[in-house]
Amino acid sequence: MSSPARWVPFRREAGPKPPPPARGIRMKRAGTTWWGKRWVEALERMAPDEAGRLARGRTYARAGRTHDLEVKPGLVVARVTGSQPKPYKVILTLARLDDATWAKAIAAMAKRAKFAAELLAGRMPDDMDSAFQNAGASLFPERPEDLTTACSCPDWVNPCKHVAATHYVLGEALDKDPFLLFELRGRTREQVIEALRAARAGAPGKRTGARAGAPCAGDAPAIATVTLGKMAARDFDAWREAPPALDVALEPPAAHAALLSQLGEPPGWSEERSPAELLGPLIRAASERAREIAMAEAPGRRGGLRERPLHRP
Repeated sequence: MSSPARWVPFRREAGPKPPPPARGIRMKRAGTTWWGKRWVEALERMAPDEAGRLARGRTYARAGRTHDLEVKPGLVVARVTGSQPKPYKVILTLARLDDATWAKAIAAMAKRAKFAAELLAGRMPDDMDSAFQNAGASLFPERPEDLTTACSCPDWVNPCKHVAATHYVLGEALDKDPFLLFELRGRTREQVIEALRAARAGAPGKRTGARAGAPCAGDAPAIATVTLGKMAARDFDAWREAPPALDVALEPPAAHAALLSQLGEPPGWSEERSPAELLGPLIRAASERAREIAMAEAPGRRGGLRERPLHRP
């Protein structure tokens, strides 16, 4: 992590600080997911000797002194209200991954159906970073040059508490929306999902217009025809042969309470824990109980839903 050199000595101003603005983002807890934790650890790992400033940054984040947060590809801009009436401007720049790296990472993701399932559910797969490591990179900032920070405050030490506050607020935002991390690395959610679908379908790139790989009108094969034999009305609904056993397996979801994580906190929420943290265990328990009931062996049946003959109504 680096920032422009600023050798102006820092002098603390006397007098009370302005109050946090009404639009301030009050962080409750950053790093509740594994990807949010990795983001927070990146800052703490790059500033091992600035524990005091990091602690003051967390205090600022909890007090709602960070506001006007904007996340763009490779760029985060925020304002932090500190000791002066005019808020300080904070800029975080994350190195965007090039097209070749993204292509390799998408190809690695496409080989595992679990990645697509969890991403569509709004979760980041536990070993997602392995796809980027195979491409010679990482989804998270690991080197000082991966993350550049700047602040308009007079404190020349990097990171200052305003940068730290922005980093922690962003960490909580990543907990709620992991696709922000993709955007910081240069790809939107739609671009990642579309590229992943195309790769899993074997398409060479993004589909536009006609379906990729579809034959042209002049090359369309002849439409096959079917000639039906004579059939009596009474035989129309009869089985030609005994139906096979119907095998239905109910698998647990790839991610529990994914919808609650995506929706975030409703207006007026005052609990310290998020709805996903508070209600997630209950939803998971209800889901597992429902699955147990469905898979239970009922009298006269073999294995509940696991193996049940298909009966005609």
